[in-house]
Amino acid sequence: MALTEPIRDPIQVQAFLAYYRSRGSFRNQVLAAVALHTALRISDILRIRCEDVYDFASRRVKESITITEKKTGKSKIIALHKTIIKALEAYFPQAWPNAPLILNISTNKAISRVQAYRIISEAANAVGVLHKVGCHSLRKTFGYHSWTGGISPVVLMEIYNHSSYAVTKRYLGVSQDDQNAVYTNMYFDKI
Repeated sequence: MALTEPIRDPIQVQAFLAYYRSRGSFRNQVLAAVALHTALRISDILRIRCEDVYDFASRRVKESITITEKKTGKSKIIALHKTIIKALEAYFPQAWPNAPLILNISTNKAISRVQAYRIISEAANAVGVLHKVGCHSLRKTFGYHSWTGGISPVVLMEIYNHSSYAVTKRYLGVSQDDQNAVYTNMYFDKI
């Protein structure tokens, strides 16, 4: 199985996020936003229930969610990015208590991992991503853009719940272009 890569181009990331919004597919828009802005594995995203993100009594989106990761068994609180909140607000009319957030309406269960892969691949292909993209690519995209935006790899290691820095480093998808940028933009030249 080929390894997936992060989507490195910020313009493609924005186009990826807009792809399903422009088509009125609010469920798929939520899937894309949650995958890109939480660094959760697809298995954890598909376990999110509507009541985890919506306060049905006040008809509002919650500001954070608490997840127990399937793989690690660790619990974490994730603040919801404004992109996720906007997507959830648009999706709210289709949500109901006790239902999976990413619902397959024909089975009343969460969509399958295969269907999630198809949804993500379709959007990536449509916006011109040329390399292999899968569900895990979005987890890696979160890390790559966080790292290039100045977030410490140590913080990302904690977010990912990785047991070693080596695993986190591999997730960041550091390319030769990233290394070249360091060589050509040395900080002490600006002193």
